[in-house]
Amino acid sequence: MDLDEYFKRIGFYASCDKLDLATLKLIHRQHVMSIPFENLSIHCGERITMDLEVIFNKVVRSSRGGWCLENNSLFGWVLRQMGFNTTTLSSRVFNSFLNDFGPLDSHLINKVNIDGKAYITDVSFGVSSQVREPLELISGKEQPQAAGVFRLIDKGEMWVLEKTGRKPEVPNPEFATSSLVSRKETKQIYCFTLEPRGVDHFVDKCHRLQTDPTSLFTNKSICSLQTPTGFRALIGKTYSEVTFKPEEGVDVLDMRDISDDEIEEILMEKFNIKLQNKLKLMSNKSWYTL
Repeated sequence: MDLDEYFKRIGFYASCDKLDLATLKLIHRQHVMSIPFENLSIHCGERITMDLEVIFNKVVRSSRGGWCLENNSLFGWVLRQMGFNTTTLSSRVFNSFLNDFGPLDSHLINKVNIDGKAYITDVSFGVSSQVREPLELISGKEQPQAAGVFRLIDKGEMWVLEKTGRKPEVPNPEFATSSLVSRKETKQIYCFTLEPRGVDHFVDKCHRLQTDPTSLFTNKSICSLQTPTGFRALIGKTYSEVTFKPEEGVDVLDMRDISDDEIEEILMEKFNIKLQNKLKLMSNKSWYTL
């Protein structure tokens, strides 16, 4: 871990002498605004690994993004190197097809303790469910952020993260009924326990998520990045620029399909990603929404 390289990658130039909430918030925000949530390696014939050095070289030195097992592993490593009291946790993502949390305990998040309070950090969920700042681990507290109001709810045996957002407004009529558009204003995102996890807990999940033909990630190529006004996303061949308009109670989803000739340009101009191998965009039917 070279903290200076990581800080340069996310555009963090403030002092990191204080291990306080303000520093954690700033680093968290800079990460999600600079490093995409993406699974493009799967659709480029590349293998995704849990090896931290490989992840560092990919995300920091090669200016790529990654999915949660990469981004949040890297972020946890950064926090520990800085001296934050950090614990890795696992979670199960809500599946709208099943109307329940998925069976695979595969989403990696981090818990950070500061001055006697606990916070959940997650820099790699993407799209409208991405938190931009850590969430205080307190049940039922409404925690407003750019994408909407987030809540962590203690259910006894597990905690649940949910979000109340805004109504979608889709200017392009061709996408008015797109399955990528979520029409639930309040939705559950994932559930988790506070049991500490090591890297070994995720190795098998990492393999399954990128090889199982029923996995979301083998069925959809995903790349999203938070912006000052919303987020950008390339899901399959559908490119979206989403603008949050809380004053109007809506999110504006400007959606269009791109051609094969536009792929490299979109990835570079909108996500600052240049791939080494040829990308095959994929968008089979699944429960994923913006």
